[in-house]
Amino acid sequence: MPMTVHDWNHIPLEEVTPHFHRRVVHTSGMTIAQLELKQGGHVQLHNHINEQVSMVHSGKLVFHIGGREVTLGPGESLEIPPNIPHSVDVLEDSIVTDLFTPRREDWITGNDSYLRK
Repeated sequence: MPMTVHDWNHIPLEEVTPHFHRRVVHTSGMTIAQLELKQGGHVQLHNHINEQVSMVHSGKLVFHIGGREVTLGPGESLEIPPNIPHSVDVLEDSIVTDLFTPRREDWITGNDSYLRK
């Protein structure tokens, strides 16, 4: 079985907005993103077909999902089912890993303009 090694140190850091930077790996079945989020950042309300797991390594985020606010800090994770509208406010500079399955085809094709607002 073939294996691929991904070195995060050599994956370019993409500026999505001044508050949102990411490094991304797309496999055949999932997308893995390392995010650097700056305090005051906001990801507007959106949904996608992908199941998502967000894991906070440092900082603090508030997810707005299903009429609830969920605050996450270091060591905490949130599972977001497919097609559930959600938004995020960045309360502190944060490092986050997001996992998506299936992979984010909209990110691959550049059809992720909602993130760039």
